[in-house]
Amino acid sequence: MIRYLIDADSAIYSMIDAEAPISHRIAAADAGDIGISAITFAEIALGTNIGKPPPPEVLEAFVAVIPLQPFDESAAREYSQLPFKRARFDRLLAAHALSIGAVVITNNEADFADVPGLTVENWTV
Repeated sequence: MIRYLIDADSAIYSMIDAEAPISHRIAAADAGDIGISAITFAEIALGTNIGKPPPPEVLEAFVAVIPLQPFDESAAREYSQLPFKRARFDRLLAAHALSIGAVVITNNEADFADVPGLTVENWTV
């Protein structure tokens, strides 16, 4: 069962720096504890496709280890209940995490601070 969903910034950071604290935390986690939302994957892949890190092969290697989690009807219903904010990817990720009872791994805790009932952890420190 997925216990954590990783956000885009944290995922990218771990993909470009194998010695970063977040990379060590991910490596120490039990298999299947961490997932990447289809929403987060889309956000990262969008950047990759326009030349931003990570390179496509690194992103593919990441999702081969960190399973991609589908954004489903339950997540969509959670999203419809959240307070409006411009950062749509973050809101969609928050809704996804709430729908499956997962913690969001992020370096941008403030981006999620106003989401009722959401738990976040910063693994970059």
